[in-house]
Parts: sequence; C-alpha cells; structure tokens
Amino acid sequence: MHDDTLPAPDSARTGDGPMDLNAVRDVSRAVSAAHLFIYLCPETAEEAAGLGVTDRGPAYLAFRSAAMGPVPWQVTLAAFYNFSPRAVRAMAGVWDAASPERWQAARFAAAGRAMRRVNARLSDNRLAEARSLIDPVVSGADYAGKVLAAANASVALPSDPLVALWQQITVVREWRGDAHLVVLADNGLGPCDCLVLHTATGRLPTALARTTRQWDDEEWSGATARLIARGWLDSDAVLTEAGSAARERIEMETDEHCAALWAPIGNTGARRFASLIAPIANAFTEAGTFEAVHGRPGLA
Repeated sequence: MHDDTLPAPDSARTGDGPMDLNAVRDVSRAVSAAHLFIYLCPETAEEAAGLGVTDRGPAYLAFRSAAMGPVPWQVTLAAFYNFSPRAVRAMAGVWDAASPERWQAARFAAAGRAMRRVNARLSDNRLAEARSLIDPVVSGADYAGKVLAAANASVALPSDPLVALWQQITVVREWRGDAHLVVLADNGLGPCDCLVLHTATGRLPTALARTTRQWDDEEWSGATARLIARGWLDSDAVLTEAGSAARERIEMETDEHCAALWAPIGNTGARRFASLIAPIANAFTEAGTFEAVHGRPGLA
C-alpha cells in the first residue's frame, strides 16, 4: 500500500514539503503527452526518408537511440527493453545510411516542422518560464543507470527555442522510462511479459504491440502463461483484479523513483510545468495525431 506522498529521502523533499506522488504522476503524463507526437507525425517519416531509410521500424530505432551514438543494435535492445531481438536487429545499417548526429538533427527538424504545422506554439514568456523549471530538473538529475536520459542530456540543444524545450522534455521522459525498466525487472517482468500485461490493460492495442515489438506466437504465449500463473491474467488472458493492482503498484513504484527527479522544483513547480507544456499535446490532439495509435502502426 502506497501513500500519495513520498515522505522519506531528503532528495525527494522540497521547499513545499515532500513530493506528492499525484504531482509526479501528473507531470509525467504531461511530459509523455508532449513528447509522443514525434513517433506518429508524418514529418518523422519524411526526415528518415531523406536519410535513405523508409522502413518505419529501423527509422524509429535510429531516431530514438541516436543520442547514444553509433551503438550496435544489441545496446539499443538493452536500453529499449520490451522489443524483441528480431525487431531491433533490423536497425543494423542505419549508421551507414547516416551518422547518429545527422539522425539527431533530422529528429529535431521533424519535431520543429510538426509543431509548426499543428500550431503548437508557446508564447515567449511561457517558453521562458517552462525552461526556468525544466532546466534545473535536467541539470540536477542523477543519471546513474539512466542510459537514454543521460544520452539525451548530453545532446546540444538546438537553436529553435520550442524544439530546445521539447528536447529537455525528452530527457525527463526517458529518465522516467529508464526508472520504469528498473521497476519492471525488480518485479520479475521480462521484456515480453511487461508488454503482454500492458496490452491487457487496454492502453496499448495488442496488434500494435505485436507488429512493432515483433514477439512471435510462442514467445507471446509463454509470457501470457507466466502472467496467468501469477494470477495477473485469467485463463482467457483477461486482466484480473490482482493484475490491475500489480500494474498500478509498478506505476506507483516508478513514481517513487521519479520523486527525486522533480524535487528541485517541488510540487508547485511540477504542476506548473505540466500546465505550461499542455498546449503542445493539445495541438496534436486537435490535429488528430494521437488517433494514429489506434488507427495505424506506430512506435512509442
């Protein structure tokens, strides 16, 4: 049983008291929503095609792992966790098509173009305030064990102020993702198991998960059987009450990890940052971008 506030470590204490896990969850959702468009907008595919890669899977893997440099596919597999080896092996050759630096620049170009297209604009004052909140979070974060977050934090920010803010959002988005993998492993949920459990919640379409992560029938069935044995799925592979509780516990444990991340700006700052960046996700929602999660293959 978890309280809604995290009372303990000094690193999670702020000027306005201990971090409230509801504030941590809210800002995490806002960050995820503001980042998500990059995996669904047409500009990303167009920029990848400009680098000579038209296959959506390898392009996704290259864009997201470019911050780590020209790593072999096995490193990307380890960092991304819930993809099958056969899915990630497909990225072999992307660094021959273009260097990681060019992939990163193309990702920034796609983000800027997409945000301009849907009119995801923030006023100069709003941008400045958002940066005043996110910059100390990024600079003060502990990156031990946070591979993707650390890689993104090392990337030079682009000159476009809105894209620069989006990159800082990317850092904290990947920080939470890195923390989440630690929690998944600690709870004995392997790469395919956690994906099956996620799809059972209804938040990720099974067809999308199977297409993009490429676990075969035997692997998917094995993961399902393990979750049934734990009582988290019933015999029809439907999420049980115990499974739902376990999934929420895992999210709460991830929030607990993230409390220290947001401590530099406290509960008030975290909530304010969430409200400041909301127009980004709102613009893409109004443009119908997120409907693609349910309408066609995407990668997030």
